Amino acid sequence: MAASAPDSAPTPSGDRLAESQQSASPRPGLRERKKLKTRLAIRKETYRLIAERGYEATTVEQIAAAAEVSPSTVFRYFPTKEDIVLTDEYDPIVEAQLRARPADEHPLDSIRQVIVHSLMSQVRAEQDEVVQRTRLMVEFPAVRARMTETMTATSAVLVRVLADRAGRPHDDLDVRVRVAAVMGVLREVLLYWAERGHRGDLAELMDAALRGLDSGWRP
Repeated sequence: MAASAPDSAPTPSGDRLAESQQSASPRPGLRERKKLKTRLAIRKETYRLIAERGYEATTVEQIAAAAEVSPSTVFRYFPTKEDIVLTDEYDPIVEAQLRARPADEHPLDSIRQVIVHSLMSQVRAEQDEVVQRTRLMVEFPAVRARMTETMTATSAVLVRVLADRAGRPHDDLDVRVRVAAVMGVLREVLLYWAERGHRGDLAELMDAALRGLDSGWRP
């Protein structure tokens, strides 16, 4: 994510996200594109309503009406209101980019490059949403707690790719522990950035934090 929060933020672009996904994997079928369009519409309206009314005052029923879907459709895509503001569509892109890194590159270098690039892409495409999402993480314990849970999916992606690269099983404990350390850095950097009013460059903060973790990974 190109990652500071300037005074004039670009409008979030679902089209740009869809283009990124298509470049990372084969073009999805019509059904999958419709599902993605619905997910993006629900999330866009959620952020708009939260900006207008506040997080706690925004209901799933209001979100459904704004997105022109039923409440049951919202819950089919997002089990909780917290999931709407926390989930994104970047895991397939992260997996594709991580698998494309040089096989002889140190695992942490690969992860650092991919995560920093992903952060730059997200802020460039969806800066208002990233700022609002991280602010909600700080302000609402339920959102922060759910963030930790939703990171499990991204952790599984990283573990799977790194285990494949090392020729290890997908439940390898050493790989899981190392990925957990990376995800801990990701969580704390996001909170740190939001707690300080989104000042500074998020990608630079993440890069520096992961480089600090690096010393424990190398002989």
